Amino acid sequence: MGFGAYAQTARVKGILLDESNKPIAKASVKTNTASVISNENGFFQITVPANQKITIEITHVSYKKVATVLSLKPNEDYELNVVLNQRAEQLGEVVVSKGGRKRVEGITTIAPEVIRTIPGANAGVENILKTLPGVYSNNELSTQYAVRGGNYDENLVYVNEIEVYRPFLIRSGQQEGLSFTNTEMVQNVDFSAGGFQAKYGDKLSSVLDITYRRPTKFQAAFDASLLGGSATVDLVSKNQKWTNITGVRYRDNSLLVKSQETETNFRPTFVDVQTLINFDASTKWQWSFLGNISQNRYNYQPISRQTNFGTIDNPIALQVFYNGQEKDRYLTLFGALKSVYQVSDDFKLKFIGSAYHTQEQEHFDIQAQYALGEVDSNIGSETFGDVVYSRGVGSQLSHARNNLDALIFNGEVKGFHSSKTSEHQVEWGLKFTKEDIRDRIVEWEAIDSAGFSLPAPILDIPHDQPYTPYTGPLAPYQNVRATNFVQINRFSGYAQWNYRGEIGTAEYWVNAGVRAHQWQVSGDNITTGDSQFVISPRVQFAIKPAWVMDMLFRLSGGVYHQPPFYRELRDADGVVQPNVKAQQSVHIVLGNDYSFKMWGRPFKLISEAYYKNLSDVNTYTIDNVRIRYSANNDATAYVYGADFRLNGEFVPGTESWFSFGYLKTEENQDGRGYIARPTDQRLKFGLLFQDYMPNIPNLKMYLNVVYNTGLPGGSPSYADPYDYQLRLKDYRRADAGFSYVFKDTTIKSTKNWLKPFQEVALGFEIFNLFNNQNAITNTWVRDVYTKSQYGIPNYMTTRTFNLKLNVRL
Repeated sequence: MGFGAYAQTARVKGILLDESNKPIAKASVKTNTASVISNENGFFQITVPANQKITIEITHVSYKKVATVLSLKPNEDYELNVVLNQRAEQLGEVVVSKGGRKRVEGITTIAPEVIRTIPGANAGVENILKTLPGVYSNNELSTQYAVRGGNYDENLVYVNEIEVYRPFLIRSGQQEGLSFTNTEMVQNVDFSAGGFQAKYGDKLSSVLDITYRRPTKFQAAFDASLLGGSATVDLVSKNQKWTNITGVRYRDNSLLVKSQETETNFRPTFVDVQTLINFDASTKWQWSFLGNISQNRYNYQPISRQTNFGTIDNPIALQVFYNGQEKDRYLTLFGALKSVYQVSDDFKLKFIGSAYHTQEQEHFDIQAQYALGEVDSNIGSETFGDVVYSRGVGSQLSHARNNLDALIFNGEVKGFHSSKTSEHQVEWGLKFTKEDIRDRIVEWEAIDSAGFSLPAPILDIPHDQPYTPYTGPLAPYQNVRATNFVQINRFSGYAQWNYRGEIGTAEYWVNAGVRAHQWQVSGDNITTGDSQFVISPRVQFAIKPAWVMDMLFRLSGGVYHQPPFYRELRDADGVVQPNVKAQQSVHIVLGNDYSFKMWGRPFKLISEAYYKNLSDVNTYTIDNVRIRYSANNDATAYVYGADFRLNGEFVPGTESWFSFGYLKTEENQDGRGYIARPTDQRLKFGLLFQDYMPNIPNLKMYLNVVYNTGLPGGSPSYADPYDYQLRLKDYRRADAGFSYVFKDTTIKSTKNWLKPFQEVALGFEIFNLFNNQNAITNTWVRDVYTKSQYGIPNYMTTRTFNLKLNVRL
């Protein structure tokens, strides 16, 4: 029997090499019946069935997959030597070998396992990004982030090479609910904080490039916590041509919002469904469809609030009692079809078409009656902590009936060419985008202080209330009314060239490219804007000397333009300005990657210094996460700073990192002098740490720490920002998680009830571990007697506890 079985098999053996003819270790070589891993010399040997067609797949995380179909005779030895090409044709993804294979990356790559396990009030990809140097956010309820002095609208996000969008009317982080990215579907995450290539789109600050995984077998994952839950299923057809991964998520932020100062009746519902379908029509032609449906319902009914501020000697408190409610709805539909055709071994085409539709409603009528006064600080007093003397009382009535309907179409073709030796690579793309936005904005605010209605400041009418009666016209303190039907047609394209060579014993890489973008704004009751055109050359250079120390040096830069999106066209009065120019930024980034071993384990120190010079700046104000632009390109600005990140196995078998960043950014409006921009972060410290108990390896600990120095506290929307340059307090936050793993890929179990599962873990999380008071913005309260305005900090969430269950089949 043994001889018969042996006679019906054959052997395939060979060596796997990269484009520099260097061996590739730890590559997976598998068939339907067996799998092996290549050794340090790139050698592999696998036994396969004879007298039948078998498919051998060779995969590695850093290289493109290779598939070969063979039919061998019994007991035949077949030699298969393969040269693998890199997975991503970008400068940062390079592989070098000296005394062993080492990987040096020019962009930050985050493992999906880290994303899924690290705790955070809004866990996910963005939660991890906020621990990186140069990335800041002081709102744990938001998935928005700012990078190196930019704002939330300056970041590109791609999923499977498809650009994704976020809702327009979101003004508060707690309204966002869910990030577009479903972390349970993620295979790879790449992030660039500046100096990125021409193949990426026209934004000023950063690129987040996410790849969803391609299922290889059936599996399912279920997560549940006090904040919601998710379910994800992987499906694969019998012939392996069809695969599908579908995820459903539900989130409820009540646990976090109820920990804030404002007492509310809060009933949120955030739900989304995503699906990715792949179809291999042939070995040369593949198709995929990515779809998403997301519905956010945000019902908010504030009741009361008390905020204590001031000093120990002079404590002040703001007491507010509310009437009314807010009802917001955000429904988004997204679909994208992608096709990849391998024309020849050295030429590939990609076709991408996508559509994004959002329907948004923001309706509220909220009356706030407030008292601003001194606090009783006598510990023995019965009224300790209460307002005992009012400096001013008043009321504020806020009203909004905002509705938006946006439809965005994209059509794109990309080409990729590589030389026979793979030293030269050329990539190009052409894209057409049509944006159709229908927007109705109705917002007003009436202020009454001590029984006297305050006139709108824009009327500039002198008054001396309450001592002298006001006899001027009655008008809301603020009033914005506009209806905009806007269409924007865009044509964009890029071309870039990659080259790898040698200078003596050193290796170097060059990427040079250029982007072009043309657009025009038109619409009902809008004077058609001028046809505008910008061109953006970009270049990257990296060199790895043949030193004993494993170091890579990078220099990148170029011109980056951001043609205005709809929100950037709309000024503070809601009027669309069709001739707003593209903001321009000249980037220079100098970087160093140093890989070394400490305590016998791998570590890497990444250092970058950068400078940005900005012109045609579209100034803005930030209220929570809502950005309001001036839409007049009346400023210049600059940004400079340095980022450092040390990551490695501080605890054997786990990845952790420390990051530190410094930046300074200022703007000059109409030649009035430089002042801090709203994103002038200055100092940033981040820590992501993983650990486990040596005697109890099932018990794991995760720590996520962020410290930012205070940002500018903003100014009232009608005010001159040059008069308001005070800063918020430093942002300090630590989230901790403890997880008991019953079973996973490294921890096995013989218990019968665990046999159906690949992974089971139960976790306990503590958000805001040290219960720090962090402010997101200021609320400006007016005192009619002293004519003063007080910036009252809006504090974020306090310490909160959460339970979490993870199950994988």
